[in-house]
Amino acid sequence: MDIFLISDNQVSQSKEIPDTVPVKGFLWIDATHQEVGADPEAWRNAIALATGVQIYDPHMTDALNPNHPSYFDSTQDYGMVVFRKLMLNGAGGGNGNGNGHSRAAENNAQNTGDKNTAPPAATPESEPGKRRIPAALSKLATQPVTFLIMDHALVTVHERYSRTIDAARTRLLDLCDKPEKTPHSTRPPTSPEDLLLRLINAMVDQYLDLRQPLTTQLDRWQRALLDPRKPFKDWMALLDARIELRKLENLCEEQHDAMQELRDYFVDIDDGIEISRAKDLLLVRINDVMEHITRVLNHARRLESSIESAVQIHFSAVAHRTNEIMRTLTVITALFMPLTLITGIFGMNFIEMPLLKNNAGFWLTMGSMVLIVVGMLVFFQRRRYLESQALDRR
Repeated sequence: MDIFLISDNQVSQSKEIPDTVPVKGFLWIDATHQEVGADPEAWRNAIALATGVQIYDPHMTDALNPNHPSYFDSTQDYGMVVFRKLMLNGAGGGNGNGNGHSRAAENNAQNTGDKNTAPPAATPESEPGKRRIPAALSKLATQPVTFLIMDHALVTVHERYSRTIDAARTRLLDLCDKPEKTPHSTRPPTSPEDLLLRLINAMVDQYLDLRQPLTTQLDRWQRALLDPRKPFKDWMALLDARIELRKLENLCEEQHDAMQELRDYFVDIDDGIEISRAKDLLLVRINDVMEHITRVLNHARRLESSIESAVQIHFSAVAHRTNEIMRTLTVITALFMPLTLITGIFGMNFIEMPLLKNNAGFWLTMGSMVLIVVGMLVFFQRRRYLESQALDRR
């Protein structure tokens, strides 16, 4: 568990939760599900001493639920946001924050006793009992992060490994090590709401980083679907991609709804006089977060529509090729029908038949067959029955 006391241009770290509400600044109390789940009642009492706010039982249950969707709820004393972020292990080796933050977080963990550093990421293909999902789509695995917004504190509860939280912790530790302010130094958060939106904005940016690999993977499938040289066989992977994109779409809708309710909460808790500059900046920042979520949502819908369009074009192309094959077989059948009729007539067991005993009868029959075939080809050409084949050869 990490506890930071953040005030004007100053950040200090503590290893224990304070037993009084801070007079100046605010607290950031960061805990994992394992730490809270070990003794939920003791943890809640410690939070109550440090913040003066008692967390309700349903919210404690929601904070420890690993399958909880993104949502927002509020009471008279605090607001609660559950936001689903990308899982570190699901990212398979990188989610946009870079390895530098991970190494820094690992060093800080060794110094402060924190154990939130991540092990080597496991690929979904190597885990038994799971579907084989392409690498780009395996990054859509998510986990919830719970934020409790209070007047003088922000409490976060998440799974053990979180690069976003580690990166924010690293930046605050840098501020602790460098108390003097430089012209290019990072400004610390001014309020719990400001820190909340910074963390959520970093989580949403990870979804934006997925757009390029997802687009590349789907473009590869589209080219494979329309390749006439070999049939497309990876239908299960394509179905899994569509399922994952539908999950991403539903996830973004839940996130957008939660952010909309959070924005309304920020507006409602205002005194109704004049919105301060800090409050105005918070509304601008949350609008920016919502706009990023909307961009991810629109991109997921475009990708899903592209998959459906590619599948429809694929079946249209298959149907077109089938029609061309049937057209060729029909022309061949039509050419041989009169020839079969002639051979059938001359194959009848009559004693007296025209040309049967004529020395030139065979050649006359063969010549008539050739003339019939040439005439039918000219007829088909004039009626444009063979036009598509000629265009394909060109």
